[in-house]
Amino acid sequence: MSAPASYFPVEDPAARLLPARPEPLMFRPAETALIIVDMQNAYASPGGYIDIAGFDVSGAPPVIDKIREAAAAARAAGMPVIYFQNGWDPDYVEAGGPGSPNWHKSNALKTMRKRPELHGKLLAKGGWDYELVADLPPQPGDIVVAKPRYSAFFNTNLDSHLRARGIRSLVFTGIATNVCVESTLRDGFFLEYFGVVLHDATHHAGPAFIKDASLYNIEQFFGWVSSVDEFRAALQANINPMLMRKAGT
Repeated sequence: MSAPASYFPVEDPAARLLPARPEPLMFRPAETALIIVDMQNAYASPGGYIDIAGFDVSGAPPVIDKIREAAAAARAAGMPVIYFQNGWDPDYVEAGGPGSPNWHKSNALKTMRKRPELHGKLLAKGGWDYELVADLPPQPGDIVVAKPRYSAFFNTNLDSHLRARGIRSLVFTGIATNVCVESTLRDGFFLEYFGVVLHDATHHAGPAFIKDASLYNIEQFFGWVSSVDEFRAALQANINPMLMRKAGT
């Protein structure tokens, strides 16, 4: 279970206090999953789809380092680590045709229509662009969820994975803050999951202000915003919620 600290209902030695905006959040590691969104060559590597489409990927390397730190802390705490992997079959049947808004709005599909020589290369399953970056390989026990749209709750088994494990809280990292991260967190909100973004472990597609806008939107309407250092410290702490409430925190 998760809840804003002031509402956490019972004393629980398994609970942890995560400093966050707009308020601290209590969570139980056993009921929390770390989410790694679309850390693929397409989104994080020079020569990948995002780079080819004209978006800046120079901020990806420090994000990879931060995600690695968060994932190590999560695994040590016994939390599931779930990777998302975005893309479609090599013929792009899963991407939808002209009758799908995805066909019109996906920058990967638009880029390939402008440059036909790239057809079958961008976000195509089995290709380099689709692969997860070499610096963030899944470890034994991690889960990889393939997804055909921005939100990982759409036409996937993500919700089943989470409910089977009693997961109520999702800690988000990855790319892009303003697209797939925010889209999945929003859908999770509607499905009663508590969503937290570790802001320094995400990267955006577009100008810098768009990340700020997404984080503002999340903390005001859909979830919470924290950092990797605060997440790691929370996992290592042993906060007693009853004492915290008595102290007026």
